[in-house]
Amino acid sequence: MVQQRSVFVETLKAIADAFNAHDLDAIMEFFADDYSFDMPRGRESWGQRFTGKAAVREGLATRFKGLPDVHYGDDRHWVSGDMGVSEWLLTGTAPDGRRVRVRGCDLWEFRDGKVVRKDSYWKIVEGSV
Repeated sequence: MVQQRSVFVETLKAIADAFNAHDLDAIMEFFADDYSFDMPRGRESWGQRFTGKAAVREGLATRFKGLPDVHYGDDRHWVSGDMGVSEWLLTGTAPDGRRVRVRGCDLWEFRDGKVVRKDSYWKIVEGSV
């Protein structure tokens, strides 16, 4: 079990690296075809949900466009069975020049070594997001 956890922690670190490189191709390699991604903001209680690789890729492209220099740092990761958690500090600059700096986390679910669900949360910083 310890070896399996190490693989998943390393996977979460590799996903963070791909996000910080803004490499959509590399990011998508980690996800199953039926992958589901819940972004922290949206009109529903779960935020905005993207399901399937094409929809997720489009959603992530929008994120990178909205925060072209987005970076996830000060991160740590842990796993339990097929679930994982990543904690991070998101920083970036919106196209209007507004700086964004917010703590958040991702809840991950794996199946057969691929991510099948990512649920993102972040702190609400008054006047920032």
